Amino acid sequence: ATRPEGIAEALDQLRRYHREAPELMAQAQIAALTHLIQFFYGPTWNLTRKSLFNWRDEQAGDFETLVKTFVAPRRVLQVLTQYILFVRKDGELSKAVLRPHQMRATEKVIARAKDPDKRRGLVWHTQGSGKTYTMITVAKRLLEDPRFRNPTVLMIVDRNELQQQLFQNLEAVGFDRVQVARNKRHLRQLLRQDTRGLIVSMIHKFDRADAGLNTRANIFVLVDEAHRTTGGDLGNYLMGALPNATYIGFTGTPIDKTAHGKGTFKVFGSEDLKGYLDKYSIKESIEDGATVPLHYQMAPNHLIVDRGAMEQEFWAAAELEGVADVEEINRVLDRAVTLKNMLKNRERVARIAAFVADHFREYIQPMGYKAFLVAVDREACCLYKEALDRHLSPKMSAVVISRGHNDPPEIKRYHLTDEAEKEVRKAFRKPDQDPQILIVTEKLLTGYDAPILYAMYLDKPMRDHVLLQAIARVNRPYEDATGRRKRNGLIVDFVGIFDNLERALAFDSQDVEGVVEGLDVLRERFATLIARGRDEFLALTQGKSEDKAAEAVLEHFRDKEERERFYAFFRELEEIYEILSPDAFLRPFLEDYRALVSMYRLLRSAYEPHVPVDKSFLRKTAEIVQAHTAIDQLREPEVTYEIGASALLALMAQDKPDTVKVFNLLRELHRLVAAKEKEQPHLIPIGERAEAIRQAFEARQINSQQALAQLDDLVKRLREAEQAHRQTNLSPQAFAVAWWLRVQKGVDADTADRIAASMDPIFARFPHWTQSQRQEAGLRRELYKTLMPLTRQTHVDVKEIVAWADDLLELLRRATS
Repeated sequence: ATRPEGIAEALDQLRRYHREAPELMAQAQIAALTHLIQFFYGPTWNLTRKSLFNWRDEQAGDFETLVKTFVAPRRVLQVLTQYILFVRKDGELSKAVLRPHQMRATEKVIARAKDPDKRRGLVWHTQGSGKTYTMITVAKRLLEDPRFRNPTVLMIVDRNELQQQLFQNLEAVGFDRVQVARNKRHLRQLLRQDTRGLIVSMIHKFDRADAGLNTRANIFVLVDEAHRTTGGDLGNYLMGALPNATYIGFTGTPIDKTAHGKGTFKVFGSEDLKGYLDKYSIKESIEDGATVPLHYQMAPNHLIVDRGAMEQEFWAAAELEGVADVEEINRVLDRAVTLKNMLKNRERVARIAAFVADHFREYIQPMGYKAFLVAVDREACCLYKEALDRHLSPKMSAVVISRGHNDPPEIKRYHLTDEAEKEVRKAFRKPDQDPQILIVTEKLLTGYDAPILYAMYLDKPMRDHVLLQAIARVNRPYEDATGRRKRNGLIVDFVGIFDNLERALAFDSQDVEGVVEGLDVLRERFATLIARGRDEFLALTQGKSEDKAAEAVLEHFRDKEERERFYAFFRELEEIYEILSPDAFLRPFLEDYRALVSMYRLLRSAYEPHVPVDKSFLRKTAEIVQAHTAIDQLREPEVTYEIGASALLALMAQDKPDTVKVFNLLRELHRLVAAKEKEQPHLIPIGERAEAIRQAFEARQINSQQALAQLDDLVKRLREAEQAHRQTNLSPQAFAVAWWLRVQKGVDADTADRIAASMDPIFARFPHWTQSQRQEAGLRRELYKTLMPLTRQTHVDVKEIVAWADDLLELLRRATS
């Protein structure tokens, strides 16, 4: 709780445990991390930040109760036995554990399945929140629980692509005994023959199915994308064929305002007062980190398609209200001849391709992310590919479209075999592989999960459920190899959809709150934050020299709460800068932003010297740091390259404010110990003493003069150690023992050196004592024997000698870890 990046540090420790003690971590299945504010958990062997979940329990009123709800024996056993999945994706095996909302929904569905009086339920979890894993876990529990008497579980989708993805997900988690209905006849055969286990089918295979195909009650139908799958006659055929089944709908989009939308949801939600069994909103998912916020920007006005044509041929189409299927959108657009011709105008496509290439190079590629370009149809995808190749390497983009037997040559040339498409999908997910831009129109707009996807260039009219599902492709959290996280997703609008957000997303406003915001909102927020930073923080340095400015900042932020407040302010400011830059709007704010970056860097360097501050910046701010470090008024104090007592004494003598000297000395002592503690273990206690001084100074238990006096003593002790170390023939380990006995326990130099000299052959006999329990026990025995004569020469008793041995071994262990 005392660390500003406590969770990040805990995660680094966990990674170290995996590297250094893999046998131990092989037994552990989950890990918990907390900084006494929030309680995070995640699976072992999957150690990215996005795999950590914030445990939230609405019944827990305080932190202690929150923790107890998670570690309760029943909960732990449930997680271990039911909520851990092993997933094979792109040829790699990974481990996943369900999020709190997934566990909660699973429990509610299982309870509904046991209820003899209720046979409907709706799980409404926003796009990107992991509905597939929830469905799979529900199916697994239904099939394994003897109380359901060997049931049939039917998983329903409405597209061939989604059926294939669902089957691949089932395979990935090791689900056995999956029957995939090949056609209508095969499905009816499976149901008539009373097949048990798991069946996957498309809803279309129920077309004209006989009533009462199977009247058993222990049939459970899990319907994916429920807002569209059971619409029209197909839903009636399904429910007529299985009249006594329990139906659970899963959807990621809210109830739309049209009669069509409300009617669809009544199918599943009629038995619950609120219309759903469980809900996980867009706002909740962003707060939990399950998804990231989305922002949109309008393309330059000359690139946006004619708004009059959009009004007449798209918005006026009454059948599109509450549209839930991209195929319905396509049918309307096929009739919108004028609009479609405008969208595919060769000159317009060329201009947009040039814009996309420049925008991608300036905004997206520097952050290490990838993009979709969504075109109006398959022909438009091919046109965009040809146009993009004139500005970017052909390897950087790829077309992913469905194949048609009668396609003309200009479309056929971009057909991909199933295997080739699989490779493209796999490569797109990887940061170091091409393609970096996928050009699509329908494929991959549902179901495809690529967390590295950051931007969507949207040149296809969409609305309601279809729009929400499409833009959700860019809302997945992502963390790169350096630990930098994706903070948001971006939509660039070339068709004017976001001119009127309420019309584009015809849902209740509270249901889509925060789903997507314009970049203008971020610009306003950035300006507000800069004004606050100027008045509240930069005012501390106004009119002061470099040294006095640094002193004022370091003194002002000695209180941890004040620093945390500034860190939170700066992180929000930096995230917005990362999204907006480069932008002419930022020009008037750059000087103040650079000054705030320098202030943040100075504070982190002074108060958290163990954290490599430059690595914590996001990419575009890191470029500012590299370019402007030399001229910053509040630059980090100069690095001392020849670290040692002489250099530290020179720092002590500098004509600097006392506060600045305190932090310079503390920083250099930290660097000295961090750099040399493995070769010179005797430095470790010096580092510990420096940290104690830092904490006392930070807590205002001592003032700057007292801190300097204590540091002066510490530096003198360091100089004595350096001199003694140069004059001795002892090994580094033995000298650490001798110096520890002299400084920490007051043993005279001759006795301490004699004891330490006798330790060298002992260390040679137990070279692997840090890895072997047997060798450690042998070393400990010999150390007891060596130290025991001190009981006759001093007033130390046997118990204290044992404690000394423990402390010495811990010191030496730290030097080898």
